[in-house]
Amino acid sequence: MWRASVLTIFPDMFPGLLGISLAGKALDTRVWALETVDIRAHATDKHRSVDDTPAGGGPGMVMRADILAHAIDSVPPIGRPRLLMSPRGVPLTQERVAALAKGQGAIIVCGRFEGVDERVIAARGLDEVSIGDYVLSGGELAAMALIDACVRLLPGVVGQSTSIVEESFAEGLLEYPQYTRPAVFERLPIPEVLTSGDHGKVAQWRRAEAERLTRERRPDLSAAYLRRQNRTTDG
Repeated sequence: MWRASVLTIFPDMFPGLLGISLAGKALDTRVWALETVDIRAHATDKHRSVDDTPAGGGPGMVMRADILAHAIDSVPPIGRPRLLMSPRGVPLTQERVAALAKGQGAIIVCGRFEGVDERVIAARGLDEVSIGDYVLSGGELAAMALIDACVRLLPGVVGQSTSIVEESFAEGLLEYPQYTRPAVFERLPIPEVLTSGDHGKVAQWRRAEAERLTRERRPDLSAAYLRRQNRTTDG
């Protein structure tokens, strides 16, 4: 079973969005398991403090290394990576999500305040992961995004496996445009090729549209895709 252990000072935030829709159904049927660890439970003072002023001065507070280390040590890794949701981390990609989904799960630390003492990151081998170039109030929402992305790749969670194969990032491309009824919406018809019944032409159109959208919206992904295509052709 794929297991997510989330270390947070707000355990009541979970399962949150993970308790509904596909992830929630999979959680109810034990396709995956969720555990929350209250970092404050490992504090040593009566106020259950987990932070202190930053060394060298400056605004805000920093999560203490000793208390966070105790919380991390309370969770047996069992072959699972230890992740820290952080805006300075390596960007999360679909490729990384797929690799995590194939494993045993993940231990996910949700930072708060101005950040986490650097020493616990090094001492406990935390792998910093970012979901985008912006700052949230804490790592909880980022952790939910990572978990949801992984869970939907677990066997049996998404109804049709082809949905996963053809969606955005599956082949390094953004997904092609989608259409459904009505046939004409505010004078805009469904592209004729999609109603032609010619599956070969439909596939060609979808690939061309995926390449076009990726080229226009994500030139970085398009360049990487073209490099892979060239290597395949050269090989």
